[in-house]
Amino acid sequence: MADTSIDETTGVDEEGFRRARREKLERIKDLGYDPWGHRFDDRLLIGDIRARIDEVKYTLEDGTTCELPDFDTPEFDFRAWKSERGKGELTGPTVRAAGRVLLQRDTGKLQFLNISDWTGNIQLFVGKKQVGEENWELVKCIDLGDLVGVDGRFGVTNTGELTIFAEKIYVLCKTLDPPPAKHIGMTDPELRQRLRYVDMAYNDGVLERFMNRTKIVKSIRQTLDDHGFCEIEGPTLHSIAGGAAARPFITHHNALDLELYMRIALELHLKRLMVGGMERVYELGRVYRNEGISPKHNPEFTMLECYQAYGDYQSMMDLTEAIISNALQASGAGTVIPWGDTQIDFSTPFARKPYNELLAEHTGVDPASEQSVKSYAESIGLDVDSKHPDVIKNEVFEAKVEDELVGPVFVIDYPASICPLTKRKADNPEIAERFELFVQGMELANAYTELNDPDLQEQLFRTQLEGMAEEDSMAKMDHDFVRALRNGMPPAGGLGVGIDRLVMLMTSSQSIRDVILFPLLRPESNN
Repeated sequence: MADTSIDETTGVDEEGFRRARREKLERIKDLGYDPWGHRFDDRLLIGDIRARIDEVKYTLEDGTTCELPDFDTPEFDFRAWKSERGKGELTGPTVRAAGRVLLQRDTGKLQFLNISDWTGNIQLFVGKKQVGEENWELVKCIDLGDLVGVDGRFGVTNTGELTIFAEKIYVLCKTLDPPPAKHIGMTDPELRQRLRYVDMAYNDGVLERFMNRTKIVKSIRQTLDDHGFCEIEGPTLHSIAGGAAARPFITHHNALDLELYMRIALELHLKRLMVGGMERVYELGRVYRNEGISPKHNPEFTMLECYQAYGDYQSMMDLTEAIISNALQASGAGTVIPWGDTQIDFSTPFARKPYNELLAEHTGVDPASEQSVKSYAESIGLDVDSKHPDVIKNEVFEAKVEDELVGPVFVIDYPASICPLTKRKADNPEIAERFELFVQGMELANAYTELNDPDLQEQLFRTQLEGMAEEDSMAKMDHDFVRALRNGMPPAGGLGVGIDRLVMLMTSSQSIRDVILFPLLRPESNN
């Protein structure tokens, strides 16, 4: 008996399909063709071909040319349309296209293929009579998932389907693994992330989502460039893990016998550059935090951090609104976008609400009363022993307020004691000029009026380091950063934006892993 196995994902005999594909691979070679293809010049993108529908004409016997109708109209009957106008002929431009075969229907001497590239899909009409006997033998070796090229005439079938009527077919790459079975596909999230290339090739909307990500990132850079910012590339290996409160990944440089950290933030090196004279500077790059995985967290993620000399956190609110508005426009989304069963309205200006006001609104506690906050924290099961009152307050805020912030809303004016890199309000040193932008309970951006007093910065670093475990981030003093501040950093506003979360919201994705091409996964089981 032949050795067969039914794949749990596709529900089909995978090994049988693979053997059949190998046989067709050899048949292609026997016909004298390279099954892995070759350079294929002068092809047109499918989206551009479809846009040439106005070049397709219907010419009646008397020479009259009729403009074609709108084929996107629901339930449009093209046969009836032609019948009303009388006998005629469709003519269209000669085109060359290439793409992956996603659908295949064989009627004997005809094959209908649907091919797709990264701009769209189109039907191919492939007839034995039209392509010739030799090319037809090659056509019979094509499977779902193969990459093919076509030369032919662009037109429309009687059913109104935009189609390339093939004159010659080329095999550009034979695929050896069968695609997911039609109507079953890949539904397991971990399998989709592990086989992202298959996910993108065959699951609707996945490629489009990641193409939208590139548009969003490109727009962010364009907005910052338009505002006069300079992009830099900072080091990803740091001798001190600073700029955020997070646990780093630790590595070792053999030649220098030096323990190093994968960066957890971009901040401190960008500020050094402001000291050096870069007045508007940003980096958009990867950061790494050795922490948990969730729908909102991945250990490796993309951050934007930017700093504007002579600005403040109000300047950063205006910049944040511009970044988001322009990114929505670039991705083709409107101001109001879907999110699950609801919608997010990104109309500007976004709401701006003080931290203490929101705490009182959602918990009923008096933010000015340490005892009131402490009692409430204990009532919801938080550990309050040996914690600073503002730490307790912030844990209450995280537990009971953040998830309720539908937003977009700028939460402004945080307790100063939990913001060691932030300038205090001139009229109230207990309050830091900081905001966090929340949308649907997710922190999307974080910004400060940056602290540029070197003595106060050093004092705050020392206060923060007290009692910190050695393995925690910022458990070492960054003396060089303090030294940089002593050389004069201008007053400034600074902003950090989580790019993955921003893309999540703009593409209506419920998990951060759906917008990261290759998220961190457990090792694949070979069992």
